[in-house]
Amino acid sequence: MNRYGTHGKRERRGAAALLALTLAGGLLLTGCGGTDDASDGAKDTAADSRGGSGMPAPDRPRGEGEQRYDGGTSAPGSGEGEKNGDSREIAPDPDHLSTFALDVDTASYGYARRTLSEGRLPDPATVRPEEFVNSFRQDYDRPDGDGFSVTVDGARTDDEDWSLVRVGLATRPAERQSERPPAALTFVIDISGSMGEPGRLDLAQEALGTMTDRLRDDDSVALVTFSDEAETVLPMTRLGDHRDRVHDAIDGLEPTDSTNLGAGMETGYETAVEGRREGATNRVVLVSDALANTGDTDADTILERIATERREHGITLFGVGVGSDYGDALMERLADKGDGHTTYVSTTEEAREVFSEQLPRHIELTARDAKAQVAFDPETVAEFRLVGYDNRQVADEDFRDDRVDGGEVGPGHTVTALYAVRTRPGADGHLATATVRWLDPDSRTPHEESGDVASDALDGSVWESGRGLRVTATAAYFADALRSPGGDGGSLPGAPGLSELSERADGLADRTENADLRELAEAIEEANRLA
Repeated sequence: MNRYGTHGKRERRGAAALLALTLAGGLLLTGCGGTDDASDGAKDTAADSRGGSGMPAPDRPRGEGEQRYDGGTSAPGSGEGEKNGDSREIAPDPDHLSTFALDVDTASYGYARRTLSEGRLPDPATVRPEEFVNSFRQDYDRPDGDGFSVTVDGARTDDEDWSLVRVGLATRPAERQSERPPAALTFVIDISGSMGEPGRLDLAQEALGTMTDRLRDDDSVALVTFSDEAETVLPMTRLGDHRDRVHDAIDGLEPTDSTNLGAGMETGYETAVEGRREGATNRVVLVSDALANTGDTDADTILERIATERREHGITLFGVGVGSDYGDALMERLADKGDGHTTYVSTTEEAREVFSEQLPRHIELTARDAKAQVAFDPETVAEFRLVGYDNRQVADEDFRDDRVDGGEVGPGHTVTALYAVRTRPGADGHLATATVRWLDPDSRTPHEESGDVASDALDGSVWESGRGLRVTATAAYFADALRSPGGDGGSLPGAPGLSELSERADGLADRTENADLRELAEAIEEANRLA
């Protein structure tokens, strides 16, 4: 695969692209974001911040809104393309750019599965397509050191001239436990009355107990609880010979009153700062159903109260959602603005995997403020749309502005952006170049890596492509259907009905004998039954 930077591409075709822009007259941009991870393997979650980097993490803005390029077919102010809440602006760059912050959240998919298992379709507002596709690890090539590899491929859909183009990013494999830096983890545990229901606090206690036994002696743990008030139950404690003390604190948790999430976050970050260890990975882990009903209940207000700790100490937030009634929007907002990630657990097995496997394995950080930018070739691409990532958009001109917030990513992760792309009739040659930019977690030095794809990569059908792309398409079409009225026949090009998608997912699960894909097939089957 050839790799080169986006700037070089602009220099080679700047004049031609500008002419194309002028002739088109109405290059329009709106949005919709997407990442995707397909096929085999466990779900990835958290990344984190390392203390002792010597540089503060500023509270940086992230662009909002959706991105879509409509190759000049609609004129500004015509009203076309404004339905369904789409917002469009004149494209500021002739290279037809799409820019977003990386995201490895998976909570939306986990919560949707939980809801379906209870015989209900999920609220469309809680369905984020990028979190569906990010729930399946891809088999991308891995880089040797910190940073990312870039893989770009795609295939045709059943709609004429429309394809799905996948931009795959991967970090190096996770180190063995003995090779990572020590961790200083502050757990902020919701003990409000709602957490007394089965599958909430009891689930967290069991998983935390198992995790305590698996962490290293040089790791440290603090425990903060909150209901109507917040309390530091256990200050930062080096495990070593003190595991029994940690177990006692975990076992003593009992549900009490209302949910003052703001107080819990504030006390949690204060405890994390007091116990912060130089040279260690410092993180706050929030475990809650996020049903805040006392004190500050707005994510921005809560995060403003802990802004100093986040900016000066670079302590990131990892949110773990629990419960059949779950404040998805609040938890997702907290994680996005808190430079962190979210996941959702509903079973003992899932909780054990998150706390005992993923959290210790992905404690280290390999990239800060990671952003991706995809430049589509105006000579071959008439229209494109990023699937998902609605809350992770970044202004195109801010791609190389390192003051603008990106995503924090750890080892062992894969991130995929999925695009619906309409090619021009008879299009041949270069299709797109994808570039990822990130900061070194310690020195904050910026780095970039690029990959490109040509139109001849789109010759085959998406349903006859490699396993990874098929799983990506299946997860994306599933999320798309759940966001559509009636849950059938979504807005993505080539979208099959849930009945057909169920058959395809079932066949894929049978061929791969993969447990995660079997769960996906069962979820689609249940959605088809309920729709």
